[in-house]
Amino acid sequence: MSPECPARGPPHPGSVGPGEYRRIMFENTKAFSGFSVDDIPAAKQFYSQVLGVPVTETNGMLHLHVAGGTDILVYPKGPAHKPATFTILNFPVADIEAAVKGLKERGVAFEQLPGVGEDGISRAGGPLIAWFKDPAGNWLSVLQEAEAAE
Repeated sequence: MSPECPARGPPHPGSVGPGEYRRIMFENTKAFSGFSVDDIPAAKQFYSQVLGVPVTETNGMLHLHVAGGTDILVYPKGPAHKPATFTILNFPVADIEAAVKGLKERGVAFEQLPGVGEDGISRAGGPLIAWFKDPAGNWLSVLQEAEAAE
């Protein structure tokens, strides 16, 4: 068995011998996430105009340009689209009450789940969070940034 690499922990299954390590295939790859929608024009309007996320369109797909330099791919599935049953995208905000109010003014409806107040914000432990859906029925959230909540 190969010894532990002090910089990387236990040997990787791809290690070739004592002290020798192969590069992990995706070690320096800029990974990204993606999700499907049933209507690209509706998604583009929602993400760019309602949420204010910079969006570009290429080959019939959207790229959401979120802070931090990672893009999120939004791809069309048309009638085969099935909305995600879990939160696919979280938007941390410094002031969740102001964010929820602003989104409501833009026509966003917040989900009234158990433990969620009339204002659409859950204060049932954990970070303050409010869930809503995009036009394709995918779950999204705004949540209070940890630094701002303390």
